[in-house]
Amino acid sequence: MSARIFSPARNAMQSGKAKTGFWVLEFEPAQPLKIDPLMGYTSSGDTRRQVRLTFDTKEEAIAYAEKNGIDFTLQEPKVSKRRQISYAENFRYDRKTPWTH
Repeated sequence: MSARIFSPARNAMQSGKAKTGFWVLEFEPAQPLKIDPLMGYTSSGDTRRQVRLTFDTKEEAIAYAEKNGIDFTLQEPKVSKRRQISYAENFRYDRKTPWTH
């Protein structure tokens, strides 16, 4: 029984940082998905796939996994670097490339 601990990134529809910063413990799949021949649905007999535990901090998630004897892999979040620019930069007189529409 292995799991992974990660902090999910914001989705593509978010511009802010709301609902981010928490940590998730998800179990790795033990069985592959099967396709139902009649309806075409995908299913699995692995019920641990449905378990998704959330924690406020990374340390809480690690402590939970160690307390319950769960092997885990830790994935650190990638920090995005935002470049600070201003609207006035578009109209500088010493631009290297001309700015036109």
